[in-house]
Amino acid sequence: MQVNAASFLLPLTIITLAFACGYALSCARSTSLKKLTPNVRPNVKTDFNTHINKPDISPEAYIDPQSSLIGNVQICRQVYVGPFASIRGDEGQPIRVEDGCNIQDGVVLHALETERDGRIVDRNLYEVNGIKHAVYIGKNVSLAHQCQVHGPAVVDENTFVGMQSFIFRSKVGKNVVIEPGALIIGVTVGDGRYVPAGKVITTPEEADKLHLITGACVIGDINTGVLHVNKQLASGYLHSRESTRL
Repeated sequence: MQVNAASFLLPLTIITLAFACGYALSCARSTSLKKLTPNVRPNVKTDFNTHINKPDISPEAYIDPQSSLIGNVQICRQVYVGPFASIRGDEGQPIRVEDGCNIQDGVVLHALETERDGRIVDRNLYEVNGIKHAVYIGKNVSLAHQCQVHGPAVVDENTFVGMQSFIFRSKVGKNVVIEPGALIIGVTVGDGRYVPAGKVITTPEEADKLHLITGACVIGDINTGVLHVNKQLASGYLHSRESTRL
């Protein structure tokens, strides 16, 4: 039995072309989906922010689809950003979140304008490691549900900020524990301090009176467990998302 090469190759060619077209469409669709992320988007140009930036997010960070990241925002490795968190680098900027942090449900990171009439507003910036930031969150910081860090502000390494606490125009040191509902405005909180629930700190004298963390503090060691849980969540949700794509 003779086989006509043309009759054999034509169906194969059609199948190959169909597969190639389908693959190309799939790739195009995949690429467009990556670009169309309504919750992660650039800022708009204004008279107080003449530069358009889009968030810079590590592939090892998990960003919940119900969160919102806008403008000059930098998210580093092993960061967890929970549902309804809002990180807006569209007025004061940049906002940087270092490795290992968790930004829990309903947390707000925002800042006062850092540019006015084309000039930098230095009083609304903090310098960290030689770089000026509107908001800087150091490594392994936990920002618990519904707390707000409004720049200019720094929260340094391994600090826990409790639920519904508020930090504004302040620098919070390393290894600090802030219980829920505290207000910290216009001060510097030293390393290793404990801020009781509901405490209002608005003067240097009040900040200096804060006690160092000891074994008697109710949640003095809370950050270790919170970091572990949220790093596991970030890794798990990232893996789950990749499995879903497959």
